[in-house]
Amino acid sequence: MATDTAVGAQSKSEDVLSLAADKARRYVRGVGERRVGPSEDAVAALAELHEPFPLSPCDPMAVIKRLDEIGSAATVATTGGRYFGFVNGGMVPAALAANWLAGAWNQNAALRVMSPIAAELEEVVLRWVCEALGLPPECSGGLVTCATMANFTALVTARHALLARLGWDVVADGMFGAPPIEVVVGGEVHASMLRALSLAGFGRKRVTIVEADGQGRMRADKLPRLSDQTIVCIQAGNVNTGAFDPAVEVCKAAREQGAWVHVDGAFGLWARISPKYEHLTQGFDQADSWATDAHKWPNVGYDSGIAIVRDGTALRASMGITAAYLEPGLLREPMHHTPEASRRARGVESWAALKSLGRSGLRALI
Repeated sequence: MATDTAVGAQSKSEDVLSLAADKARRYVRGVGERRVGPSEDAVAALAELHEPFPLSPCDPMAVIKRLDEIGSAATVATTGGRYFGFVNGGMVPAALAANWLAGAWNQNAALRVMSPIAAELEEVVLRWVCEALGLPPECSGGLVTCATMANFTALVTARHALLARLGWDVVADGMFGAPPIEVVVGGEVHASMLRALSLAGFGRKRVTIVEADGQGRMRADKLPRLSDQTIVCIQAGNVNTGAFDPAVEVCKAAREQGAWVHVDGAFGLWARISPKYEHLTQGFDQADSWATDAHKWPNVGYDSGIAIVRDGTALRASMGITAAYLEPGLLREPMHHTPEASRRARGVESWAALKSLGRSGLRALI
């Protein structure tokens, strides 16, 4: 009897997976012809979702059918070729298929012992990204949700590193009474950077805004006096104009004074792989940390942010945790490189996209 029940449950599971796959294939086939935004009727139909919480289980087949019926029509066709809204990427076929497989695996990417494949893929993806972007081979990093969280990760690391040089241990002593850290940004800094700065504990009064030129580039000749207690945030790609801050001049000035340079390169940093646009990114490899998104130009799918830091020791010191049940090891542990512990295995789709595209395919996208 138990065997019959198990067989029946497996059969039902396979049926609902097949149904979801069929619905997904239909959506992918039609996304190029459908309207980019949902119709008013489709948006109005979302009100039907606001029903009382079910008192008893619902048939999984009915759940997926209902989700497709209401949900697919109410999406924005960001994966289609006619979407020109926000800076949102699509999804290459290998990444989409890998996403399905990753869902079936349901891996927790916190620790290598929890998922060897998730840990290994993340390590490979980070190495490939650094190679593609021409960043220093000693860099370390982590896969996060988006550029905002990547900026946050890098800024917290910068804060930790600068204060450590001054003899202040943020982990032990916190921020109250710490030596002041000044932050310098351009006049057209992206709002996500300001948000990340706020989350990292840098109040607006600690932020100096440097005048920008007509294209939104930070004017290097207007930089304030820098010191070893300064974080300078520059942009690789202005969201309004596409312009790049003068990294060569900024990094030179920062290096002379021991300041930390962070790059917000959510979409623009990928220009480093393009022979046509690489000249725009001169000097950005001289920074100390970088934030970018794999769900933009590489078309990995959401959510796929990347935080990269030159000083891996500083990153681990600011993000790492210890617990009685965690055994220290010699291999890289994902959760010691990001603010998150338990998280989905983002490296699966990123690896699949980068593997399928290769260097030349990624260049062609740019």
